[in-house]
Amino acid sequence: MIEQCVWDLQEVDETQVAFVGGKGAHLGGLSRIEGIRVPTGFCVTTDAFRRIMAEAPSIEDRLDQLSRLNPDDREAIRTLSAQIRRTIEGIAIPDDLAAAITRALARLGEQAAYAVRSSATAEDLPTASFAGQQDTYLNVVGPAAILQHVSRCWASLFTERAVTYRQRNGIDHRTVHMAVVVQQMVFPHAAGILFTADPVTGNRKVATVDAGFGLGEALVSGLVNPDVFKVRHGEVVAKAIAAKQHAVHALPTGGTQEVAIDSQRQEQPALTDAQVVRLVQLGRRIEAHFGSPQDIEWCLVDDGFQIVQSRPITTLFPIPETGDQENHVYVSVGHGQMMTDAMKPLGLSMWQLTAMVPMHEAGGRLFVDVTRRLASPASRAGLLDVMGRGDPLIRDALETVLDHDDFVPSLPDAGPGGPPAGGASASVETDPAIVTELIERSQVSIGALERDIRSKTGAALFDYLLEAFEEHKRVLGDPLNLQAIMAGMEATWWLNDKLQEWLGEKNAADTLTLSAPDNVTSEMGLALLDVADVIRPQPEVVAFLQGVEDEGFLDELTKLAGGTEARDAIESYLDRYGMRCVGEIDITRPRWRERPTTLVPVILDNVRIFEPGAAERRFEEGRQKAQKKEQDVLSRLRALPDGDRKADEAKRMIDRVRTFIGYREYPKYGIVSRYFVYKQALLEEAERLVQANVLPEKEDIFYLTFQEFHHVVRSNQVDDQLIQQRKDAFRSYHALTPPRVLTSDGEAVTGAYRRDDVPAGALIGLPVSAGTIEGRARVILDMAEADLEAGDILVTTFTDPSWSPLFVGIAGLVTEVGGLMTHGAVIAREYGLPAVVGVEQATRLIRDGQRIRVHGTDGYIEILA
Repeated sequence: MIEQCVWDLQEVDETQVAFVGGKGAHLGGLSRIEGIRVPTGFCVTTDAFRRIMAEAPSIEDRLDQLSRLNPDDREAIRTLSAQIRRTIEGIAIPDDLAAAITRALARLGEQAAYAVRSSATAEDLPTASFAGQQDTYLNVVGPAAILQHVSRCWASLFTERAVTYRQRNGIDHRTVHMAVVVQQMVFPHAAGILFTADPVTGNRKVATVDAGFGLGEALVSGLVNPDVFKVRHGEVVAKAIAAKQHAVHALPTGGTQEVAIDSQRQEQPALTDAQVVRLVQLGRRIEAHFGSPQDIEWCLVDDGFQIVQSRPITTLFPIPETGDQENHVYVSVGHGQMMTDAMKPLGLSMWQLTAMVPMHEAGGRLFVDVTRRLASPASRAGLLDVMGRGDPLIRDALETVLDHDDFVPSLPDAGPGGPPAGGASASVETDPAIVTELIERSQVSIGALERDIRSKTGAALFDYLLEAFEEHKRVLGDPLNLQAIMAGMEATWWLNDKLQEWLGEKNAADTLTLSAPDNVTSEMGLALLDVADVIRPQPEVVAFLQGVEDEGFLDELTKLAGGTEARDAIESYLDRYGMRCVGEIDITRPRWRERPTTLVPVILDNVRIFEPGAAERRFEEGRQKAQKKEQDVLSRLRALPDGDRKADEAKRMIDRVRTFIGYREYPKYGIVSRYFVYKQALLEEAERLVQANVLPEKEDIFYLTFQEFHHVVRSNQVDDQLIQQRKDAFRSYHALTPPRVLTSDGEAVTGAYRRDDVPAGALIGLPVSAGTIEGRARVILDMAEADLEAGDILVTTFTDPSWSPLFVGIAGLVTEVGGLMTHGAVIAREYGLPAVVGVEQATRLIRDGQRIRVHGTDGYIEILA
């Protein structure tokens, strides 16, 4: 029946997105909420759109072409999408459909004015708002004009911006259909947008109202700056009244017009405080109905509010679920682990099961709840000190939260919150044999894991893994392990503090740690130089590697002159380091052993940039620089008053830092080695499920938690819908930037450096490796796409240990994430690279190829050209 193509808004609710699109479904849902007024109207359903699309078979071919285009090929997208729009607008609306639309208009008033609004099925979704991607037409009068604008709405599914948005979000054009909402126009005194959570800070307790005179179009199009009100707990807590020189008004004959506002009214508020509070109360009712913070378009008509749209705010970072109403403060795990990307569910749950402290998940990232430690004055000072030494932005963010009145309650002691931050006291002898013993203990434990796991399958594998996780934590929590880690870090801090106090020298420990022994991460970078030495003399191998794309390339190498030696060198490297990869704390990420092509660009850079024997030379040069620095520091100290005592203390600490700072990298290597063993066993189990037709693909297990995967193995049943939901959620989490500190109110607190000792225009960060270097910035977001020249400065978001092979070929380092003791900083010091980390938005503010100067001692970057 044709009437099925036209539904009254009152018949619709949010479960009917497939028929009336996101906007129509939300408007229908809004109209059912008690006390919420929505302009009357109807929906032309997606069935009508499908009929129109079927009238033009040529569109199918163009959709094929469109799906093959790169989202960045704007010219081709512009041309093709314009062709599709012209075709759709040229199709006559069938008589029966036109009659159904006209009958619906007759019920409401044919000559009234209407808003004709696009409502796509991929729109106003929890994970992608698609705001502004399709078209809306205001003040359309008369059936002929309305039918014409319905066609335009259908065509607007293929605006250039909508097509590009879908391609960037991985959404198939064929799966999206267009409904059209036709609503009676309202002619408001004022209009605007209500966010039921603060869109800037994310705070769910603070609502923000943007308001202007006339139609909301003036605000949406950027014609005027709005009045902005902030409301918390039913009270306006802040407001900024703008000079509103223009408004958009409806014309009696149809369409809209920009008009000037009388100078006396321009700086009058568009709403009274009482109206703002009333509007926010309506917004809270809408938020409760839809179950998430909302972005709401409203109109004020005769002192009553009408709601013309509501959609989820998709840019807010989610809040960890606690099940209580208490205030909580969370610190990001990813910023400490140098991996701020979203993790898949299996990766999250495996890290939670093997971590030493409880961790909470939100937005595909992990957080530690530090509320109890902040609440107790005794543990608060220790927490802030450790956080501040590692990442001053985290400390500043925590202090910002503490400044919020009564958000963190004051407790007499830490209670069950755990020991003060900083771990075990570093009361351990300065003895290299301790490091040797710890490495041997770890290797023995991993060897036993590799041996014992081989015989485990099915449910028995999961029982065994739960025991293995306890052994994993026992090795990590070994008091001697913690003491050795802290000894190196505390000796570094002591040297930096005391040598600045006594000699006026900043970051002196940076040179003293060059080429420290037993650093498995820096050895990994140098070992790849040795691989390049084997490959460099073999021109056939070099030429072959330049064209490598297939992961099976190692087997092909043996067919070339010198290829067997090259393959053996790469295989030997993978035997020792193949469990590593970018983002390695997520067990689901492909390891180098699984994807060895990742290393090929780095090997080729090493072949091109370095001379034979570079690894040994680099290490020895660093060792000699450190030795020379030690002699220089000690002789200058002896010349001071009480100099012999100062020199003796410094010598003890230098020996201590040389003994233990390299070991700082080993526990992570041990964790990742275990992870690879766990992963191989779990993938074998997944392959059995694929063979049994339980799972379509073995990588689908990455979207289940460890516990859910265990259940699938026991029951031989999997929830396909759950896996699809997790895939969609994971895709949406990628667009979110995790905050360093997050509160249970949803406030994302970034922190600030609060420094005035840097030149104007410089980018501020944390100095982690001394020295100043000038060179070409290479902004690289994917290690596999690195193309470096000698003297380049690497600029990236974060560098976990897997990036260290790139460090041997660069002159300096800039990252957006990091702290004094994170892996990138430790390796930068090992290699003597000036480095500044924690530079907010570095990859956006520094352009690839620009000349920059990195001040690694003072912690800032100058953009030179």
